[in-house]
Amino acid sequence: MHAREWKCRCPLEHRDAFIDYLYETGVRETSETSGFQGAQIFTRDVEGMAEITLITYWDALSSIEAFAGVDISKAKLYPEDGKYQLQPELTVQHYAVIEYSFVTG
Repeated sequence: MHAREWKCRCPLEHRDAFIDYLYETGVRETSETSGFQGAQIFTRDVEGMAEITLITYWDALSSIEAFAGVDISKAKLYPEDGKYQLQPELTVQHYAVIEYSFVTG
């Protein structure tokens, strides 16, 4: 299993609307891609901005390529990102996942 990490910042007043937009774009598109295993979104306040981290989980690097294109190190951005005054990272990080478990209940 592999994890793909992407980060961005936006003004705090755009945080909730951008997260909604992120669900409509990146999360929806990844979840419709074969090999997608799950996603997590994290947010925190950093220097008066909202930092948002999206981590998606994949069965193989080839599945990430089906989503992101041949150069999987490039971030996949969407047309209305600028509406949220987004400061996106243009590259993403990939990790081999050693442990993937959640306790529910």
